[in-house]
Amino acid sequence: MAAASLTLPYTSSSSYAAGSGSASSSAAASSLFSSFPLSQRRFVSCDSRSRIQAPNSIKCDLSEPPFKSVNGKPIVPILNERNLPKFLETARMEKTINRTSTRLKLFSGTANPTLSQEIAWYMGLELGNINIKRFADGEIYVQLRESVRGCDVYLVQPTCPPANENLMELLIMIDACRRASAKTITAVIPYFGYARADRKTQGRESIAAKLVANLITEAGANRVLACDLHSGQSMGYFDIPVDHVYAQPVILDYLASKRINSQDLVVVSPDVGGVARARAFAKKLSDAPLAIVDKRRHGHNVAEVILHEYSLTPSFFSLHLP
Repeated sequence: MAAASLTLPYTSSSSYAAGSGSASSSAAASSLFSSFPLSQRRFVSCDSRSRIQAPNSIKCDLSEPPFKSVNGKPIVPILNERNLPKFLETARMEKTINRTSTRLKLFSGTANPTLSQEIAWYMGLELGNINIKRFADGEIYVQLRESVRGCDVYLVQPTCPPANENLMELLIMIDACRRASAKTITAVIPYFGYARADRKTQGRESIAAKLVANLITEAGANRVLACDLHSGQSMGYFDIPVDHVYAQPVILDYLASKRINSQDLVVVSPDVGGVARARAFAKKLSDAPLAIVDKRRHGHNVAEVILHEYSLTPSFFSLHLP
């Protein structure tokens, strides 16, 4: 760490004694500066800092190495790795920042810790230390076991089943980071629960996707990262930036590694709503054939599927797109 200098304006021994009103103070001041030349009596050593009350002129020069001089005047170091002055509290925070290689923090919820571990490994980071537990009545407790002050925090928590449990856990994690003075909070939600409830299909229905977006925003999130939302309009429900990423490149790389013959490949869309996405996959797969499933819903979690016959080879491979 670079050194710094402390400059204290010096007055004569007589004036110092007059200001203090005691002869003993005058003697102490005279003996203190007696060992310094007249041209350097405005500077004091580190050992004498506690005996003189410094006026409001403190000069810190962090660009100079320790025990050097500027314009012929000595610089007294007050910042180093072994001795930090008590009155310079900001130096402790700066020392912590220098000791940390990055200001990015990655925390995982309990929904999919395996995925969080793989993300951390890919980024070359370690998952943050967090304590998440359930009380006897089902309430969720979250505590961050490390400082996130001024950090960019990423919370990996898909709201997959049980959706309500994982969503509430995500909200409490966001609140804990906000109260811990995190600089930014990004909610990484690979599976966005309630995304299908993005519109009203009947009268007097709720639009739960908008409600969930409001909850995440009000909890304190600054950004949301979601993967393959049910519909693009869900991004408009948020009042904060949303990064909508797609799994298509990863799936295409996986299929390319399998060396599948394009003549033995058919991309299947489970319903009419997924036709555009299935067609995009088919184009990337050398214009593979496209099949559409006629799905009709008669109620919640009840669907009728009409299958159509195709003339396919025995090595038929289908890609199901939800």
